[in-house]
Amino acid sequence: MDDIARLAEVLEQSRSMVFFGGAGMSTESGIPDFRSAEGIYHQKLHRHFSPEEMVSHSFFVEHTEDFYDFYREHLLYPKAQPNDGHRTLAELERMGKLTAVITQNVDGLHQLAGSKNVLELHGSVKRNFCMDCQAAYEMEHVAAGKGVPRCTRCGGIVKPDVVLYEEPLDSQVMEKAVQAIRSADTLLIGGTSLVVYPAAGLIKYFQGQNLVLINKSETKADEWADLVIHDAIGKVLKAAMDMLAARS
Repeated sequence: MDDIARLAEVLEQSRSMVFFGGAGMSTESGIPDFRSAEGIYHQKLHRHFSPEEMVSHSFFVEHTEDFYDFYREHLLYPKAQPNDGHRTLAELERMGKLTAVITQNVDGLHQLAGSKNVLELHGSVKRNFCMDCQAAYEMEHVAAGKGVPRCTRCGGIVKPDVVLYEEPLDSQVMEKAVQAIRSADTLLIGGTSLVVYPAAGLIKYFQGQNLVLINKSETKADEWADLVIHDAIGKVLKAAMDMLAARS
């Protein structure tokens, strides 16, 4: 049995699957990942600061205008659309097989594809708020124009609802993620290098039957997985789903 057929069998048998994904989930939607050889952290985008430093809390505070210049150019992709991977996960949820999507991404593509129970560990570019009066703003308010986006009510800085480096993850979201993984019979991990903590540590809570890893490159968890596929996740999930549909 080849890997796609094995994955289709896992999808067919699962009743409480959880998906945990990272930047590689959205590369097939035209959003570059962060840590691959071509990823954003390997690009020389600024003379004095690394991309990782430019999405830190301290850089946001000390170089606010430069932060927004970088943010608009490299983290906002308003025209991006869900790919086969996002759509397959949404269909698995509709079928009653997938109970939760846990994502490190901030692009909102899982919801756009139709997924309902999405736990966003690092927040979302779709949500923005005034740091002074807490007024809410759409992504377009930040994407449009130049310089530091301001609140139309009080003039405060409008900040994206994303978790920057040096900022803590939302404890309630993390707790929901832990509970979802503890209750899962299958943990499907895709498009993540599993190097960003504390998110990467979630795998230790899995107690189910099937640990499946789909990623273009190797990860430190490959040796623990029941099934490892090194390929594009959208392509793999669609192929397995098509095989599953053909059986029914």
